[in-house]
Amino acid sequence: MTSHSILQIESLDIALRSGDAILTGVDLAIAPGKVLGVIGESGAGKSMIGAAIADTLPPGLAISRGSIRFDGLTLTDMTARTRRDLLGRDIGFIPQEPMTALNPTLTVGQQIGRHLARIGIANRATRDKRAIELFSEVGLDRPAQLLKSYPHQLSGGMLQRVLIAMAFASNPRLVIADEPTTALDVTIQAKVVELIARMRQAHDTSVLFITHDLQLAADVCDDVAVLYAGRIVETGRAEEIIDAPRHPYSRCLSLAAPNLDGPVAPLMILPKAMPGAVERAAMRGCAFAPRCPAADEACTRTPPPRRAVSPGHVSACHYPERTSAIAPPARRNAGDLAAPGEAAVLRAQGLGKAYRQHDWLGRVREVEALRGLDFTVREREFVGIVGESGSGKSTLTKLIVGLENVTSGTLHVVGLDRTSTPRERFFDQVQLVFQDPQSALNPRRRIGSLVTQSLECRGNGLAAKARRELAAELLAKVMLPPDAADRFPDQLSGGQKQRVNIARALCSNPRLLIADEIVSGLDVSVQAQILELLRGLREQASFSLLLISHDLAVVRHVCDRVLVMCKGEIVEQGPVEQVFGAPRHPYTMQLVAAARGRPRSDDRHAREASDLS
Repeated sequence: MTSHSILQIESLDIALRSGDAILTGVDLAIAPGKVLGVIGESGAGKSMIGAAIADTLPPGLAISRGSIRFDGLTLTDMTARTRRDLLGRDIGFIPQEPMTALNPTLTVGQQIGRHLARIGIANRATRDKRAIELFSEVGLDRPAQLLKSYPHQLSGGMLQRVLIAMAFASNPRLVIADEPTTALDVTIQAKVVELIARMRQAHDTSVLFITHDLQLAADVCDDVAVLYAGRIVETGRAEEIIDAPRHPYSRCLSLAAPNLDGPVAPLMILPKAMPGAVERAAMRGCAFAPRCPAADEACTRTPPPRRAVSPGHVSACHYPERTSAIAPPARRNAGDLAAPGEAAVLRAQGLGKAYRQHDWLGRVREVEALRGLDFTVREREFVGIVGESGSGKSTLTKLIVGLENVTSGTLHVVGLDRTSTPRERFFDQVQLVFQDPQSALNPRRRIGSLVTQSLECRGNGLAAKARRELAAELLAKVMLPPDAADRFPDQLSGGQKQRVNIARALCSNPRLLIADEIVSGLDVSVQAQILELLRGLREQASFSLLLISHDLAVVRHVCDRVLVMCKGEIVEQGPVEQVFGAPRHPYTMQLVAAARGRPRSDDRHAREASDLS
């Protein structure tokens, strides 16, 4: 800790009423004008640090030990009113979900106006003028008109810019950004990051940047703290921790993320799950030891010491020197992928979809959602579709599964004309894997019943024993143990639930599997499990896969070819390595540049952000 830190957190413990710790012994410091990243998976306690600073801890949680000092003032000793005034004036906050962070019943102008009134701008005309200035500063077009807009009338990127404007409205000394790019498209994400960097420099503000994305932290942050099971396990310069981590957990997170460059190597899959608060209380040694590839008996018996591994770089590990040797296991049958066949499972020619819209005068106009799509998916071929929100990916999916009607061109699915064939003919041969594994599973049914559910829809009269055997076979395909058949969805992790969804889709032996953003929002270690599972299925594929994603690295890791969509059109398509390695269309170039992140350099915070869509 340094005496000139704008924020100092010392020995912070946050606990449940039962006494079980959520955070233990957290020490952090942010220097004026710097960006500190806090990295970790869901359940690590990242957001609890931001909530403790902002005094917004959930009910049942409280600070049980330690202190939080801001600019020399101890926040934990302040009255609620004094702290609230400080938070509105000197500490800004950018929340995770832009849509839910704003009140849908109030205009954007009313909401930023209330915030400006709270920080001391009493005159309404002055507040409106200041709001317009802020909206212009964050790159929003027609700022005066936006004051009258409701949140649902703005895109996700525009809402995030509104929240950034509000966070910097009072020229705060510190801004807490809690997963500010989650669920945003890759290009929007890059622009939000650039915008925060520009605003940080313009307002001379420090930033606490909370994220689960290591590459994003490398692009944004000066320093990084890696959090696991409520404890800081590694701290240091961002470049050093990302490029040369000295804690096994940091190394495993880095190896679990797919990339756009270099060979498509196996991803690191962490066994088990992060221990919860009750499990941690019973542990004597390192909380990561049960999952650590480098652990030995000493790790399970004794808490690891915090030691400096280089100047400014600290690791809480018994054996930091072992970290660099950690590597994912080699794939079995590596490179022995099933070759795509010649027959087309999916073929579109001049495919289009138009919707009719009525204006307030009752006039009808046609809006083209898709225009002139030409592409083919062959047997056993894995094809990715990438593009921003609104590019037409979801509309295309609806046409393929028959939820929307084709308005122009032709679409043949498993050799049948989609426009003239009853939808029931496709049920067995085309299956969907949905984005949200939680809501896609009936919580009242056991897993064995869920994975064979499609048999009921077809009226298949398999005996109970045969269905149990089929369920076990399907679960084995997705690398789940046989006893998972007797569990309920709430007894599984997020990654296990998504495996169940894939197993259920495979039950009818489909010829075409459509996976819609199936790893979006999952932690990087859970994402690695699903991607390696898809690679494994790819080795023995009897089906074709259409993988819809906004993450280019995910598509590269799994797919043979890729279609790039923009504003309802396919602007580029071809082999994944060719399209991502040497893109020809300006839009593809923009996507690839955004996915690769910004180059790390000393002046990276000085670059201006481009407009967000």
